Amino acid sequence: MTATTAKSASTTTLLFVLSAALSYGSARGFSSVSSAVLFRNNHNPTRSSSSTTTTSLGGTASPPTTTTVVAVGGGKNEAFQRSLLAARIANSSGKKKAVDDAVVVGRGGGGAGDPNPVNIGWDTHRPVDKAPESLVRPGDGPDGNYPMRARFERMIREAQISITDAIEKIDGKAKFVEDSWVRANGGGGMSRVLRDGAVWEKAGVNLSVVYGSMPQEALQAATERGVDRAKGMAPGERVPFFACGLSCVMHPRNPHCPTMHFNYRYFETDGGVWWFGGGTDITPSYLNVDDMRHFHGTYKDVCDRHDPDYYPRFKAWADRYFVIPHRNETRGLGGIFFDDMNDRDPEELFEFAKDAVNSVVDAYGPIILAHKDDPYTSREKEWQQIRRGRYVEFNLVYDRGTVFGLKTGGRIESILMSLPETARWEYDHRPEPGSPEAEIMDAFKHAREWV
Repeated sequence: MTATTAKSASTTTLLFVLSAALSYGSARGFSSVSSAVLFRNNHNPTRSSSSTTTTSLGGTASPPTTTTVVAVGGGKNEAFQRSLLAARIANSSGKKKAVDDAVVVGRGGGGAGDPNPVNIGWDTHRPVDKAPESLVRPGDGPDGNYPMRARFERMIREAQISITDAIEKIDGKAKFVEDSWVRANGGGGMSRVLRDGAVWEKAGVNLSVVYGSMPQEALQAATERGVDRAKGMAPGERVPFFACGLSCVMHPRNPHCPTMHFNYRYFETDGGVWWFGGGTDITPSYLNVDDMRHFHGTYKDVCDRHDPDYYPRFKAWADRYFVIPHRNETRGLGGIFFDDMNDRDPEELFEFAKDAVNSVVDAYGPIILAHKDDPYTSREKEWQQIRRGRYVEFNLVYDRGTVFGLKTGGRIESILMSLPETARWEYDHRPEPGSPEAEIMDAFKHAREWV
């Protein structure tokens, strides 16, 4: 593809339009988006039913040409056989121009023949005052597994309510505010966010039900065995999927209160492939061994109720997963983590996920109650901010859920809910030897057994 008029376009804006075009196609069920070109200022595109990929856009650099965005999709799955060609170029003629097999619509002063514009953007979710009783489409599923889809959604809805109620009681000041939304092709979600509380600076508990089509790299990001699952697929082939999950991050004010994260999810792809995943982990800024024994002990008890092999297996998995490779340290002090779980009856795995998510408050609440009123210094607050910087690095670069959400056109406010409101980076910061900060840094670099 050529774009001889793109001299004035910045690389940053080009990447934004590329991302927007990708999201536009993905959000509407198109199985691929193959190209996007920026000429200048972003105008809204028009839609076309053509499935022909535009390989060249001609033009000259002299007149004040503006935006052209081209996005083309296609796929073998019936739900994604439609394609998209969106192109808009502003010039003085205001005429439609045929370029190869595509149609580029020019807009001068808003000619009467121009169709209504359609916005390109990440936000393809329609806000609603209240989410419907179920976000799962009834009766669908490649293997007829609708009952598990509906049961998992119902379970995490109940967990979202019970967890947010408990956190509000501990905080004693702030309340969760809920945003609900739906998507045209099915699914939706509910984000509950608490801000500026007495105990938590920010806490969020997000529920989402997603139907979509993902590129192979998103499949690889979504699951531990994504590379294996993508074997045998044609280049550019996309994967229809269903995902349902509950995720949470809580960032307290007090540096002696740890951050906590959990995520529990159920996933299906084309052909009846399904699996469960999730986990709960803790990220303190200062080491308190008794707190870690309580947290890990709670989840060892959960695991032992289902399989005595679970805790050592899932604890080691968390130690491997929550690593920041470029820092050679872990994000926090672990917990449990599992993925691709489909090696036994789905009912067993459902009950384990239910038990684990409903144990979050028991594992985390007593630690917060013990330390929420601890005195702390400005130096300790700065250290907490530095550790939050590490949290941001992991989430934006390595976290599986964040990467998956960004690659599949997820709701951006929900995806980035996990980030703290403030964080700190200091050049070449090193804790003083023998300090409490150095003590926990050793734990971040050398995994320990707590129970």
